[in-house]
Amino acid sequence: MNTTDTVLNISCYKFVPLPDAAALREVLHERAAAAQLKGTILLAEEGINFFLAGPADAVRGFVAQLRTDSRFSDLEPKESWSATVPFRKMLVKVKREIIRMDHPTIRPAAGRAPAVDPVTLRRWLDQGHDDEGREVVTLDTRNAFEVDAGTFDNAIDWRIDKFTEFPPALRAHRSELQDKTVVSFCTGGIRCEKAAILMREEGLSHVYQLEGGILKYFELTDGAHYHGGCFVFDERRVLDTGLATDAPAAAAENAIKS
Repeated sequence: MNTTDTVLNISCYKFVPLPDAAALREVLHERAAAAQLKGTILLAEEGINFFLAGPADAVRGFVAQLRTDSRFSDLEPKESWSATVPFRKMLVKVKREIIRMDHPTIRPAAGRAPAVDPVTLRRWLDQGHDDEGREVVTLDTRNAFEVDAGTFDNAIDWRIDKFTEFPPALRAHRSELQDKTVVSFCTGGIRCEKAAILMREEGLSHVYQLEGGILKYFELTDGAHYHGGCFVFDERRVLDTGLATDAPAAAAENAIKS
């Protein structure tokens, strides 16, 4: 963290039944506005997904209050810092899914797929196999433009344009993953969690999700085996392996959009 970076950015999600999502929207919007936070909170019957930024005390206070609801007591947001708030407004939305897959049988709240922590994945990639000697492959579950900003070395990339394309892509390539240890990954964990469950449902036995996604990998390791940065959906655009704004990549992205 640089001394000029005084804005705390957090991202977090949890799959948990929220039948009261509409009522919860009003409560959380009021709390976030009172704390003068900016960002996005997505709510659905399947859970919560949020990205918030503001002064550290305000952000952490919001999370502390959220944890008083037993459904959110174990939330563990991923943190990064910036010099300015990378969001322009505070939005709280109720949606059909907190990450759209259009595959209603995938319900992570009913049981997660096994996860591998970042330190273990780094060790597996160092040695080229898992602890049982099986070949390890990483599978990028993000959209193609996100992958182009950076990904793991030799990661499998099916060039999908939206997450709803992942199920048919998996079925087209499933045989290529058989008998390998597959680690699905994404920005913060939400897409790779659904992806890992679907892969197990489709008959792949040795599947893991990367716990906490790329951002947690950057936080807990030195970023080895990853090239480029991580695309994020706010005005920072791309974070480097130190969770700081990747200035050249961000400038290039902004130039493309201007």
